[in-house]
Amino acid sequence: MLKNKINIYLIQYAIDAILRNRAKNLFIVVIFTLLVFLLTSVFFIANSIKYELNLTVDALPQIIVQKTKAGKVYDIKSSMADKILEIAGVKSANARVWGYYHFTNADVNFTVVGIDQYEIQYKDNFDKMITKFDLDDTSFGSSMIVGQGVKKVLNHNHYSDYFNFIKSNGELERVYLAGVFDTDIDLEANDTIVMSKDLLREIFDISESMATDIVVSVSNPLEIDTVALKIAQLYPDTTIITNNDLKVSYQHIFDYKSGLFLALFIISIFTFFMIVYDKSSGLSSEEKKEIGILKAVGWKSDDVLKEKFYEGFIISFVSYILGVILAFGFVYTLQAPLLRDIFVGYDGIKPTFLLPFVYDIQTLLLVFLLSVPIYISATIIPSWRVATIDSDEVMR
Repeated sequence: MLKNKINIYLIQYAIDAILRNRAKNLFIVVIFTLLVFLLTSVFFIANSIKYELNLTVDALPQIIVQKTKAGKVYDIKSSMADKILEIAGVKSANARVWGYYHFTNADVNFTVVGIDQYEIQYKDNFDKMITKFDLDDTSFGSSMIVGQGVKKVLNHNHYSDYFNFIKSNGELERVYLAGVFDTDIDLEANDTIVMSKDLLREIFDISESMATDIVVSVSNPLEIDTVALKIAQLYPDTTIITNNDLKVSYQHIFDYKSGLFLALFIISIFTFFMIVYDKSSGLSSEEKKEIGILKAVGWKSDDVLKEKFYEGFIISFVSYILGVILAFGFVYTLQAPLLRDIFVGYDGIKPTFLLPFVYDIQTLLLVFLLSVPIYISATIIPSWRVATIDSDEVMR
């Protein structure tokens, strides 16, 4: 008789029992592993992209002032930046010139930003850029700096050294490539082109006295809302967007795309519980007969339940570990091809960023609790029902 404690013989018997029904158990392991892999992969992708989005939002201006009319954004007077700068608590106010340029051949939109090398930059990346490149140097022609995604699109369309912009009057403006945008936030910079303000004004036909919007930096982040209110009172015909507003907007987009994940999550969980239901609905005649024989040769009900616990644990835990390992490799090594498009989207220029590794023990624990204990319970409960019956009745 086996002793009423954990021992190697019970584990060995559980392994032998699994191997005797290898075809059935292998099928369960494969399905179980795929479900764990799918759920864990989506959790990993969501965590990584949310982390990247938070970095992107943190790098955006604290306050953006726009001129709106009938719900549309119009150019704003650059001189308004000087008035805003006089508000207490404002550290800097930049009249920003930027816009979207549609490249018809590739059917993509570039985000084109103009900067002035001699003014205070509203982004650290621009400070690094002007120390490395001189966008006002026209000795070899107008120049620009592009993101990784833009560079790939240009190369694919045979623009390796320059790009011809079509101005509003129909004329061409040749702009040479001075370098590639270097930033840690690829979601933000992937589709970006940076050039001098004067050149961008010429391409977009924006007069010297006008700007796209005004970005405001505040000395004390706690006073952002107060400064935004003062700007709104000073210019009631403008729209004020704060960094917190952008965070909420980004979160809404993320939550919407998470809804697609939720549908996938529900389908996966439903499939798993179908397997569990089939497992817990009852034992086969062979499994019942096996339990009856074990009890007849001296096994106690506790011994039977322990052995069934080991069977369920080995199958579910091995499947869980395999699924998590595959998810790690798929997301952080292969960068989750196809699956991450649920969150990133299907635009012409897809962000080429690497999914950052975000260690989240809660994700691993959640997937574990949704799989391993449930499967073990589905294995033990029907075995307990049979183990409490006399061995003679079971074998009959």
